[in-house]
Amino acid sequence: MSENRKPLMGFMGKLPSGTALGNSGKTHCPLCMGLFKVPRLLPCLHTVCTTCLEQLEPFSVVDIRGGDSDTSSEGSIFQELKPCSLQPQIGILCPVCDAQVDLPMGGVKALTIDHLAVNDVMLESLRGEGQGLVCDLCSDREVEKRCQTCKANLCHFCCQAHRRQKKTTYHTMVDLKDLKAYSRTGKPILCPAHPAEELRLFCELCDQPVCRDCVVGEHREHPYDFTSNVIHKHGDSVRELLKDTQPHVEALEEALAQIKGTNSALQERVEAVAADVRTFSEGYIKAIEEHRDKLLKQLEDIRVQKENSLQLQKAQLEQLLADMRTGVEFTQHLLTSGSDLEILITKGVVVERLTKLNQVEYSVHPGVNNKICFFPQGKAGLCRGYEVYGTISTKEVDPTKCVLQGEDLHRAREKQPATFTLLCKDAAGDSMGRGGDNIQVAVVPKDKKDSPVRTMVHDNKDGTYYISYTPKEAGVYTVWVCIKEQHVQGSPFTVTVRKRHRPHPGVFHCCTLCSSGGQKTAHCACGGTMPAEGPGKVRVICRA
Repeated sequence: MSENRKPLMGFMGKLPSGTALGNSGKTHCPLCMGLFKVPRLLPCLHTVCTTCLEQLEPFSVVDIRGGDSDTSSEGSIFQELKPCSLQPQIGILCPVCDAQVDLPMGGVKALTIDHLAVNDVMLESLRGEGQGLVCDLCSDREVEKRCQTCKANLCHFCCQAHRRQKKTTYHTMVDLKDLKAYSRTGKPILCPAHPAEELRLFCELCDQPVCRDCVVGEHREHPYDFTSNVIHKHGDSVRELLKDTQPHVEALEEALAQIKGTNSALQERVEAVAADVRTFSEGYIKAIEEHRDKLLKQLEDIRVQKENSLQLQKAQLEQLLADMRTGVEFTQHLLTSGSDLEILITKGVVVERLTKLNQVEYSVHPGVNNKICFFPQGKAGLCRGYEVYGTISTKEVDPTKCVLQGEDLHRAREKQPATFTLLCKDAAGDSMGRGGDNIQVAVVPKDKKDSPVRTMVHDNKDGTYYISYTPKEAGVYTVWVCIKEQHVQGSPFTVTVRKRHRPHPGVFHCCTLCSSGGQKTAHCACGGTMPAEGPGKVRVICRA
């Protein structure tokens, strides 16, 4: 068999940290990290020490394929053909790739021994890269020589004994140091069923290597041949299968390379977009901070302006109060302590002063209010190129300046929606330009004041409000529209709700048209109009 073999790379994500591939991947167990000890080849082609496999936690599976399953006994030296049946199976998970491994009847020890790994471990030990080898005969002393005829590693004592025996006197002995350049140790593979016999034959029927004792025993009458004679046929089939598998490996490598390239491009794109997001966010944050500072500055200016107005009004009122008190105190003192002549002499000055003070106009209410509102949803324009929101307003709605608009203000139809619009304005008559005011609307029948009609108020967020209601019956209704418990301009007002007439056919004479001056539209008794096409008896539809 060819020695130019490339090790298949296992699933790297499952290997323990620190596991190295290459030579150590052929000689070291992925679980215990030490040199292989009786390595077993799993169906997934990963190799693990026998003792390490026995320490794995098994689990129960159901094998519906029977005892001849390729997965459960792949590579096993001896297989027993069993009828296909539903039977319990014990399995483990490969510690490298997590593949399910169905154990044969003999358990872990019935799995195929990885003789390639055994050979690699021995070579590594010979080169001084691993632990020292022990004698194959005494299993106690370190190996010094190797019998090329028996393929046995021998210590110095066993080597001398080997040469003293007649059967082995002329065997060729080689020092271990001379074997370090070898790629294989050539150690024979013995039959598990007959440990004294070497596997030299191949049973074609059972598709497995056998020894001389096997072909005269349980493989009797099975076709067989020497392994050297059948290796070409079986090796060629494996090579052909390998040839079919190699394109898949190349395709998978190409796919992984594309995924790696796409992942790199993805990372670059994510980083670029993240940089854009950071740039945008930082600019937006600066814009918001600048807008915040403007709002706080505006708020401070409003505070100073209102406080200055209040201080001026306060100073004026305090001066007027002082003047009033002076006049009152002087006049009271004059009237209570002055003589008749003194009162008459001073009366003119007192009267003139008090009269002038009484004519001074002043307001008993503060000239400004504390009406300052912040509207987070209010559009504030652009700041540093970003649209920002949040406005401060000192406007206060004045119900007497508000306006009601709409065709349905004073007329409506029963069971049909009636709508009108409220325009809110401040004391100067300017539109409020924002919503948020508490609007109270009531629609009440004059004869059923305890049965108000349900109303809907929609805030348009621009100082206007869309009001709708649906009267259930005809009649006269009173509509109240209030803000801050104060009627707006035009409120309350009455609405006449007429019955909902359905279109009905009617016939009228041409004299109707004549009496209407030739107009093509005549009036029905219900109050609706009846368009006609021309003189004569015409059937028309009343459009009430």
